Amino acid sequence: MLNTYPIWKYMLVFGAVSLGAIYALPNIYPPDYAVMISTESSDGVIQEAVLDTATRALRVEGIAFFGEELVDGNGVIRVRDNTTQLVAKKEIEDALRLDGGRYVVALNLAATTPDWLKSLGGEPMKYGLDLRGGVHFLMEVDTAKTIADRLDGMATDIKRKLRDQKPPIRYRSVEVDDDNSLRAMFTSDALRDRARTLIEDEYSQFSITTTSAGDDVGLVLTPLPQSIAEIEEFAINQNLQTIRNRVNELGVAEPLVQKLGSTRIVVDLPGVQDPTQAKNILGKVATLEFHFEAQPDAPRSTVLEYEYEGRQVRLERRVILRGDRVVDARTGVDPDTSMPQVNITLDGEGGELLHRATYKNVGRALGVLFIETKTRIVSEMVDGAEVLTTVPYVVRRVISLATVQSALAVQFRITGLAVGEARDLALLLRAGALAADMFIVEERTVGASLGEENIRLGAMSVAVGLGLVMLFMLVYYKVFGLAANMALLANLVMLVAVMSSLSATLTLPGIAGIVLTVGMAVDANVLIFSRIREELKNKLPPQAAINAGFERAFVTIMDANLTTLIVAVILYAIGTGPIKGFAVTLSIGILTSMFTAIMGTRAIVNLVYGGRNVKTLAI
Repeated sequence: MLNTYPIWKYMLVFGAVSLGAIYALPNIYPPDYAVMISTESSDGVIQEAVLDTATRALRVEGIAFFGEELVDGNGVIRVRDNTTQLVAKKEIEDALRLDGGRYVVALNLAATTPDWLKSLGGEPMKYGLDLRGGVHFLMEVDTAKTIADRLDGMATDIKRKLRDQKPPIRYRSVEVDDDNSLRAMFTSDALRDRARTLIEDEYSQFSITTTSAGDDVGLVLTPLPQSIAEIEEFAINQNLQTIRNRVNELGVAEPLVQKLGSTRIVVDLPGVQDPTQAKNILGKVATLEFHFEAQPDAPRSTVLEYEYEGRQVRLERRVILRGDRVVDARTGVDPDTSMPQVNITLDGEGGELLHRATYKNVGRALGVLFIETKTRIVSEMVDGAEVLTTVPYVVRRVISLATVQSALAVQFRITGLAVGEARDLALLLRAGALAADMFIVEERTVGASLGEENIRLGAMSVAVGLGLVMLFMLVYYKVFGLAANMALLANLVMLVAVMSSLSATLTLPGIAGIVLTVGMAVDANVLIFSRIREELKNKLPPQAAINAGFERAFVTIMDANLTTLIVAVILYAIGTGPIKGFAVTLSIGILTSMFTAIMGTRAIVNLVYGGRNVKTLAI
């Protein structure tokens, strides 16, 4: 019989829509505004007494709260709205400061999804920065220092190559000038000419000229403009990838990390209202350097002095190895002391450098220098007004000083760290070393109240569009319009369910994608119903007209949706941020609308008209 489905098809449609309803359900439980209390130390745990101090301060000030609890070592106190959240945060900070503790008090959003939905894997959709609020960072890459460091490394490499020649090419000095050029000085024209031949063969990125100073002659190596541009581009791209890796380690869904201009990187972290942890990871320019401990008779100009475990240590200025040679870093436990350690794996060249250096220096102490670039806010008066400027500064400290027992290779370990230090160091090294120093020049937290307004207006736009479309379909296509409207509602439910299950992030452009999906979903039904009307005008029986309408419109619908899906995939592949959000929503909407507009609508029509002796159709 025409227009009848086997029972399994009805069950398939019903099951898909029911499953969609279950996984879309968490989105009707909005998160609570909350204040989160954590320790400044990354391995600290909030105690019940600290939570009691915070809640007591709120009661004294008459600030309403509920649902206070300890979650994953942090204290969480829920409040009713964003205004109360801001007031509560200040009162808690003041109370804990008076209590003598050092804590981080941050704004947060606490999930309210019922446990039974969580047990089924149900989670609400994640909202983007424009809907949920979050943290925005603008980061500056110090390309000038990168160029200077790269030239300094080349100077060291040139010295080594000159010494390795047979016979060695003896030089007076190889130094970096203030104008970012290298100056190599020799005692004779013959040595200079040999050096020039060697350098021209191996360092094509320099233009070379001769110079003289007194009895010495030399070479001036000036980097070519394209070489400088390549160093800058590498630094930006490497930092961009490293920041993306670090954001992934933070577990932020659908972040925005992109280049802005030639020296800046923008990072948007939706849903993160506490910038503290993000700053500690993203803004931390942390790497390692390995130096041998200096000999007792070493000149002061050739050593670096640091404090380590309460005593002064002297390290050679010469760098054995840097952290950019690290390919993996994992935390572990020292079997001898039961203290945390970081197990490090180097790349091939790094392993060779470390092996060569330690093979010849068994018995000497090897120091591990931890270098971190931080920022401070400096206030100065300009034209009678206070101006705040972000200024970077570098902190260097020795985290390990151990005697080399045997030649080291690609794998070794660093001990003597606290739990939090070991975890953070492993994360930073694993995510990748920054190719250039970088610091935060702008930090902004987007409030959740602004996001709520965007959500309200976005939901209104979807509701208005959906209402007008459903009214038109009901008036113009009658019973068939009612079937299309039911399929349209099912499509929205399934769209939300799929996005929630995939942890996709909804943004304002994503809402635009939902509105477009509503139009595209009903467009498929308009094509089908118009075809049915044409078949009826051609005197085809009602049952045959229904069948012909669905069958013959299918190819047109498939072609239209397939081409749109291809465009959506391309947008996702080459787009960033909001464009990706639009592309994701549109792609999912196309797939769900194909199912509901064709199979879902036909199931409803079949239930109404299928297998019956129908004389006329309400279309």
